[in-house]
Amino acid sequence: MEIDFNDKVIIVTGSGRGIGREIAESFTKNGATVIISDYSTESLIEAENLFKTKGYSFKAIPCDVTNREDVQNLIDLTYKEFGKIDVLINNAGITKDNLILRMKDEQWDSVIETNLKGVFLTTRASIKYFLKQRYGKIINISSVVGITGNIGQSNYSASKAGIIGFSKSIARELAIRNITVNIVAPGFIDTPMTSVLPDGVKENFIKKIPLKRMGTPTDIANIVLFIASPLADYITGQVINVDGGMVM
Repeated sequence: MEIDFNDKVIIVTGSGRGIGREIAESFTKNGATVIISDYSTESLIEAENLFKTKGYSFKAIPCDVTNREDVQNLIDLTYKEFGKIDVLINNAGITKDNLILRMKDEQWDSVIETNLKGVFLTTRASIKYFLKQRYGKIINISSVVGITGNIGQSNYSASKAGIIGFSKSIARELAIRNITVNIVAPGFIDTPMTSVLPDGVKENFIKKIPLKRMGTPTDIANIVLFIASPLADYITGQVINVDGGMVM
């Protein structure tokens, strides 16, 4: 998808690799200045080197989305340097799967802290700038398992379902100020996170997908580009599944 994002400033959390990096790169290819961010120094440096090599317009800012000071620094530095924030994309997320009987407190807490509280912290920190501008777009990356649930992922599913409820609530709060909030729910996507799954598990997932294939990070980036563009200015509070038909 080619949409002109010249002079737009986009923040993408968790953009050191996988879907987040693909989203960030897609925006830079369409003229935006992108703030890439990740808690993993190694991933962020790798992404930074790639973006430099390709001549993209970007800034790299380390951020652990569970840390309030890190989040505030990410948002404030961006606004201070560029004078605005057009789009905030909350992509950062982790998994720590286990059956409920075996799930440790730490597995539950860390997933909820990163996937759900992280979205709350970045959103809250950015709101004062969006309100000042009387414009902004927030795009939160959830998951189809936030809608359907999944065995062994009660923590992950709860965090992703929480993102949906959170996003719909603030979409109602912020609409009067011309700020839209939408949710993208990816299905089974070919990423470093899914690449470690056994072939048998992958095959079982694919059997449940009407299009009979895994999605790609580009599939997710394309819909995010659309939602962030003026083409979607009248869309807010919506969950858009990008899953090959898994959830209908």
